[in-house]
Amino acid sequence: MMARLRAATEQLMKGGPLAATAAIQQALAGGAAPATTPDDALDGTDAGTAHATLKDLNAPPTYAQARKRAASARPQAQAAPDTGPSAQPDIGGWLKKAGIKLPEGLATGDLAGAQPDMSEWLKKAGINLPESLATGDLPGVRKRPPPPPLPEGAQFLSASYTCTAGTRGYKLYIPSTYRGQPMPLIVMLHGCTQDPDDFAAGTRMNQVAEETGCLVAWPAQSQQANSSRCWNWFSAADQQHGRGEPAIIAGIARQVMAEYAVDPAQVSIAGLSAGGAMAVVVGALYPDVFKAVGVHSGLPFGAARDLPSALQAMKQGAPGGDKRGGPPLIVFHGDKDGTVHPKNGAAILQDGLHRHGTDSEVVRGKATGGRRYTRTVYQGGDGTPRAEHWELHGGGHAWAGGSASGSYTDPTGPDASREMVRFFAAVTAKRQP
Repeated sequence: MMARLRAATEQLMKGGPLAATAAIQQALAGGAAPATTPDDALDGTDAGTAHATLKDLNAPPTYAQARKRAASARPQAQAAPDTGPSAQPDIGGWLKKAGIKLPEGLATGDLAGAQPDMSEWLKKAGINLPESLATGDLPGVRKRPPPPPLPEGAQFLSASYTCTAGTRGYKLYIPSTYRGQPMPLIVMLHGCTQDPDDFAAGTRMNQVAEETGCLVAWPAQSQQANSSRCWNWFSAADQQHGRGEPAIIAGIARQVMAEYAVDPAQVSIAGLSAGGAMAVVVGALYPDVFKAVGVHSGLPFGAARDLPSALQAMKQGAPGGDKRGGPPLIVFHGDKDGTVHPKNGAAILQDGLHRHGTDSEVVRGKATGGRRYTRTVYQGGDGTPRAEHWELHGGGHAWAGGSASGSYTDPTGPDASREMVRFFAAVTAKRQP
């Protein structure tokens, strides 16, 4: 049996190590090639909870994509032709027929991290991978530089919050300058497949908070609530005050405010993708807690109430229509975003400006990284800042100005984290007595 498995793997390796590892990875995680692209965001649901599995950007490459990369890395004479996704062997099915039982986490795809430890499993099966693959250099996983160490005196603590709606863990960044004096608080909601550490590394919000003197809370979506760790912005049960994930997130903010010195007039919430959509929901439902909202690549409140409408909103854009108004907001969206349609950014802005007479000013510029943008600033009749819209030209589904230490970032863009903190300070300062 092991001899046949080794022989099958050796056959796969003829297509190049990237192709082989992609095929093995796909099989161990689920056993079949994906029928959709990474931009096809909704791929299933638990009928009991109506919580979907969402795919975000930067998914591991398909077998065909891996073969293309492998072919381009070899001399042209050795390049194997791409035969398409249908050529991917069903290793998962073959292993099952061969009577080889995988560990439960690998067999079901319920993985704690982004990658199963395939190299160790295959080593036990007598299969030796090339050194680069055995050490974790797998297709779809780019090696990221580690985040910078914490400044002396700063803390990045782990905590949890529980209420009738459920329990979620979170991390809290406390800058080195905190001595018990009131500080602003920013709540940051990660995107699908991310966690607080990844999101913090990619956005560099902790570094900005260190410079400006802010506390930052990083709620963590659980894999039990959503298998891809997406906030369930599209679920009707999670769009109501006092219920579901909005109640948990607001509760986390209140818990931090109770345990640390926080200026209640300077509490803001921001997020990326599914986290951005949830930030809009939470900001609209809890304006007594959150005084400003930052949204990157998100969707408007009420964009979806179930899975079909969520997919439609992500692909085609949602019209918005929430009449609550809500706190001042700053919106970033790439005009080439293939995961969440750019129309959603405009819809968020339209809802946020509802019932507010505003004047606008348009500024066009270019970030130091090279990304061009159009920034539209909206002010009330009294000069109070109401909203900003950053349209990132050529930008995709990624945090602008982020670091390669985290996922879903675009280092070429303007620094979204720094601009959000600036905006939060400006709008909350106007609200102070």
